[in-house]
Amino acid sequence: MVFRRPGLDAPPVPAWGVPLLFALLILLVLGGGWLMSPGPVEFHRWAVGTGWLGTLWMAIACLVAVRTRPDRDGATVFGWLLVQWIVICAFSVTGFALLIHGYLREGVRPDWFAWGVAGVAQVWIVAAAGVLLVPMASGRGARAMVLVLVLAAGGSYMLFPTGNAWRPVMDDAAGAEAWPEPMAPDQAALEAQSRSLIDALDGVAPQRPGVTELFAITFAPYASEDVFSREVKMVGGMLDDRFDTAGRRMNLQNHASTLGTVPWATPLNLQRAIDRMAARMDRDEDILFLHLTSHGARDGRLAAGFEPLSVAEVTPADLRRWLDDAGVRYAVISISACFSGSWIPALEAPGTLVLTAADATHTSYGCGRKSELTFFGRAMYDEQLRKTRSFEAAFAAALPVIDRREKEAGKSDGPSNPQMRMGVEIRPRLEALVTRLEAN
Repeated sequence: MVFRRPGLDAPPVPAWGVPLLFALLILLVLGGGWLMSPGPVEFHRWAVGTGWLGTLWMAIACLVAVRTRPDRDGATVFGWLLVQWIVICAFSVTGFALLIHGYLREGVRPDWFAWGVAGVAQVWIVAAAGVLLVPMASGRGARAMVLVLVLAAGGSYMLFPTGNAWRPVMDDAAGAEAWPEPMAPDQAALEAQSRSLIDALDGVAPQRPGVTELFAITFAPYASEDVFSREVKMVGGMLDDRFDTAGRRMNLQNHASTLGTVPWATPLNLQRAIDRMAARMDRDEDILFLHLTSHGARDGRLAAGFEPLSVAEVTPADLRRWLDDAGVRYAVISISACFSGSWIPALEAPGTLVLTAADATHTSYGCGRKSELTFFGRAMYDEQLRKTRSFEAAFAAALPVIDRREKEAGKSDGPSNPQMRMGVEIRPRLEALVTRLEAN
């Protein structure tokens, strides 16, 4: 129906029709942005004013098309365009919402799907407008001008898209700060990045026979929020201080400030780090600790981004496979992300302790720009594990702290409900680790 040109007997749009349709389109864009934003969000009104250059070109194209056609009313033609956009927007919003909230079947490439939805929507808008407006113009010159304006509108939509007015909640856990600086890679930085990965892998010290060791990897793949970068640094420092991981710990993170000094947090680098740790460990006595922190989706995908790079997302199945392939027998896996309880089915095992910042149906909290640390990371690692070396005891003590802070912050979608799964075989290894550390 979107590509069918209205007949001459189509009723005109009343005077109030265009403003009403335009308001409906804006509401659809705002509602779609909200659906495409997992977790607590807040409204940024400046984004409402973005992305309308293409609409201006379309309006001018309407005027040119009807200028030589006294039987056509500009408001009516523009109203038809708005109806087309509403239909197209509804389809694209549905696709993006299904992707972001994890309702798509396993095996769908998120990056390809997102580009596909956006590309189809843009082509659809331009093609539908062209089918409607170009034949309507009278004369070859007018038709050529309308076509140019429609194509200019399409280019504007691609180059200057509408911004999402919904941003992750900036809670009051810390003062305001600017958005992180984008990555600006040059040859020297890229060469330094390659060296940093090699140095980090080569720098992992081997296990000491007869000594229960904790090897550790911290992983922060989302560069657009400083809180994740701060958290992995804090967790790494705490592990060195409390669990003797110096020389046996790797930090992987995406952030402009660590471009040439810290290996990137990519799935391949995480797999390489796990393989190197496993090669250095004694699989019968040592433990591998992993802390992954980012935004999360309902299907367990961990948000990743480091523009202009394209970074794939890590999934629970990926992590389980890498651990099994590397031969890691004992592991403590900590996931600080929304809906992180969805990681438990894939990861729980007799030799594994799984800690998550939320259950499978709720968001976690504290991942906004004003947060120094996530609520889970702060309570679990910056507070409780500085008082005890027992992960189980620290988790139990952190639960009421997290619940109280979420209520004080006004978390609106219910408690995050952090989860823990302790395998029967990992407990004695953790007790042996604590005994060794306490003795020293």
